[in-house]
Order: sequence, then C-alpha cells, then structure tokens
Amino acid sequence: MIFPSNRVRILIAAKPVDFRKGLDGLTALVKSELQRDPYTGTVFVFRSRRADRLKLLYWDGSGLVLTYKRLEAQRFVWPKLQSGTLALNPAQFEALFAGLDWQKVRAVSVRPPQAIA
Repeated sequence: MIFPSNRVRILIAAKPVDFRKGLDGLTALVKSELQRDPYTGTVFVFRSRRADRLKLLYWDGSGLVLTYKRLEAQRFVWPKLQSGTLALNPAQFEALFAGLDWQKVRAVSVRPPQAIA
C-alpha cells in the first residue's frame, strides 16, 4: 500500500457507512454529513458495520483515490464515538490500516539536546 504523505490530515468517520457507496457517494457524505471539503487532500477513513472493512477517500491533487481493505480474521479497532470525526497521526493511521490497535500508539516526546557549556 502506498500511504499518503506524513503531511496530510487523516480523519476517521466514527459512524459506519453503507459500503455500497463508491467515490461519488462517499464524496457526497463527506460534504453533507461531515461538513468537510473532500478536495483538500485530507484522508477520510470509513468503516463497515461489521468493522472488518474500511475505505479511504482522498484527493491526491489530480483525482480522487478510493482504497478498500478487508481483514480476513479480525476486526478493525474503532473509537467509541457515535458521530463526527476523529483525527489520527500518521503512525496511528498505519497501525489502524494494519489491523492493529491504533489507540495504543503514542508519540514519543523527545527533548532537544542541551548545548555544551
């Protein structure tokens, strides 16, 4: 899988969607339900009702990209939110896409080196 660059914003839609929707249906859902612009380069992540499938929708600058993934033996870990969106950092997104518990991924805080006196 070619992941979007680290500079893009990643939003997951908390509510499951009808997985018969394609590019046009998900684009309309982003505009109407999520109140977002699908042409900004933001990656929108949608899940199925059973949480074993997800779809990614994003604008790469020349067209809309739709990616679909189905897990064979497990389910994706999903937030407890009932509506709206939740932002993920790139590491959390990669963990989610791999079928791991992305909620356990934490950023490492690094202190800048001290100057030698």
